[in-house]
This record gives sequence, structure tokens and C-alpha cells, in this order.
Amino acid sequence: MATILCIETATTNCSVALSVNGSVIAFKEDNPNGSQKGYSHAEKLHGYIEEVLSSANTLKSNLDAIAVSKGPGSYTGLRIGVSAAKGLCFALEIPLLSIPTLQSLSLQIEEKDTYVIPLLDARRMEVYSAVFFSEEKIRETKAEIVDENSFSNYLNERKTIFIGDGVSKFKTLCSHHNAEFIVNKLPSARQMALLSEKKFKANDFEDVAYFEPYYLKDFIAG
Repeated sequence: MATILCIETATTNCSVALSVNGSVIAFKEDNPNGSQKGYSHAEKLHGYIEEVLSSANTLKSNLDAIAVSKGPGSYTGLRIGVSAAKGLCFALEIPLLSIPTLQSLSLQIEEKDTYVIPLLDARRMEVYSAVFFSEEKIRETKAEIVDENSFSNYLNERKTIFIGDGVSKFKTLCSHHNAEFIVNKLPSARQMALLSEKKFKANDFEDVAYFEPYYLKDFIAG
């Protein structure tokens, strides 16, 4: 039974969860509906970590691992989250777990027998995307420009649910009867809990010294 601190900062949502045996026992985030545009992770993240641990009456020394959202996503957000996670791992001498951001976002959809395609905003008409079926990844993660023909092979086969802050870009282009759109949802530390527990049990740890976020695209200054 592992006690894991989960950190999600890949988007504007700064989110922290504490999980025990794959179940969330304490949780804090500031942007659950994707309504805010700015990044305040540097100011809020460490306070959220302390608040979550305090609310669960858990000491840092009780943690078995730190899990962090690995990307793709915001360069700034990912750097902040990974830096905090690595610092805790070094200080506490515990392992680091990395969770694919799009996979955890896809788990917000509990409906079965559908394709789930998370779309995160990657500027202009580009999105970060992957395809999941029954919680399994069936297409690789890409940064791609969406158009009216995007994802047509999945849409022609069965119901396909699109989720994320990049959905609005595709929704205006797609009128397929199999498409369902869930807009403005962002990755959350809640969905990291079960994935983190599975990785912990499998000893699927990262090298704390050399781990880097999965940016997918080169950083471009705003």
C-alpha cells in the first residue's frame, strides 16, 4: 500500500492529490474548469502540497513516492511541476513516477466502448492529442493541426469523445454524428492516483537526476 503525492501542472490547472493504495484521500486545485488563463503555479504549488498533506494528517516522511504529470503541455507549467517533484524526491530519498498527461486526462471519461481523444491546446490550430480505447492507448501522442478530416477513421467507426481545452478548436470544424465534445476540461491530479499506484507496484521509476518533461515541441517564448 503506497502513499503517493501526485502533482499536475501541465496546464493552467495547478493540482495536487494525495493517494493511498490508488485512492485519493486529499486534494487541492485552483482551476477545475479551465476558466483561468494565467499561470500561478510557482506561487501556489508548494502551498497546495503543504495543505494537502496537512488535511490528510500526513508527514512528508510518510510518502513512498512522488508522481508528476510528464506532458505534453505548457513548458512553464511542466518545468515547475517536475522541479518540485524532483526536489522532494531528492530530499526524501523516494522514487519519482511520471504520468502521461493525456492519459490521465482521458480517464475523466468513464464511458466504455468509445474512443476517447484528449486534446490540449498547443497554440494556433494545433493540439496535443492521443487516442484511447477502454483506457488503453491505441495511437501515439502527437502535436497536430486539426482540420475537418481529423480523426475521421475513429469517428466513422464508433462514438468518439473529445475532451480538453483544445476541443473548442476542433468542435467548430467537426459535425460528425459520432462526435461528442467536452470542452474546457483540464488534466487533474485526481486521475493520476490509480496510474501512479500501478507504476509504483511495477517499480516503474524515473531517474530523478536525468528525468525531463515530455515537451513534444520546442519552447517558443510568448
